[in-house]
Amino acid sequence: MSAPAPLLETRNLEVQIGRTIAVRGFDFRVAAGDRVAVLGCNGVGKSTLLAALAGLLPAQNGAVLCSGRVLSDWPAQALACHRGWLAQNPDDPFAASVLEAVLVGRHPWLGRFAWEGAEDRALASAALQAMGLAGFEVRNVQTLSGGERQRVAIAALLAQSPQLYLLDEPLSHLDLASQIRVLEHFQGLAETGAGVVLVAHDLNLALRWANRLLLLYGNGEWAAGPLSDLAHAEPLTRALGHPLRQIVSAGSPIFVPA
Repeated sequence: MSAPAPLLETRNLEVQIGRTIAVRGFDFRVAAGDRVAVLGCNGVGKSTLLAALAGLLPAQNGAVLCSGRVLSDWPAQALACHRGWLAQNPDDPFAASVLEAVLVGRHPWLGRFAWEGAEDRALASAALQAMGLAGFEVRNVQTLSGGERQRVAIAALLAQSPQLYLLDEPLSHLDLASQIRVLEHFQGLAETGAGVVLVAHDLNLALRWANRLLLLYGNGEWAAGPLSDLAHAEPLTRALGHPLRQIVSAGSPIFVPA
């Protein structure tokens, strides 16, 4: 019996925006259970790459496949049920309740002109509970703090229930307890068969959570692999643009500025 196709696969991908080349010759896979942390300097193309992987930006060359199917062959609604994408900065041009904002994540699963049912509301409530937002359902999203609004955005993505999660800086604006809550929740999802790709800036939190790394070096250069291959001072120094020194705490590596 053949192995299942990866949740996400790229073949000779090249992604560029303006003069910034995020990746070139990018061959990459995300399987069920993978927790991939994407690291690199500001402006190196992390968000651009993630948007291309989600099918929201065109690539200059190569292909992106989800579960063995080229993105362009997916109907939009079916793709939205399969992969979820979290943008960096949630936007709230109109007032809405927290529950209404989270229920947006259920729209890919609804038929035309259909309304959310009891199951959709239960999933939304469970997502709010997971993000520590139980009791926020009737709050106006425009009155929330930055960290609360970020957790609402994550809850909407959880309510969407995809198999593949593409997360652009999900820890932004979050306090430490909320950062750990988010990371542990996505670790649990990966353990039950999801694939997660997460752009991060906190190196040591990323290493605590991930089982694989994707390092963007600039000018299209990149490296991907398990922690054992890339969680070392030299490749991380190159990716983050400042010399790092490794120390060991409780048997795990921690990196500090040299």
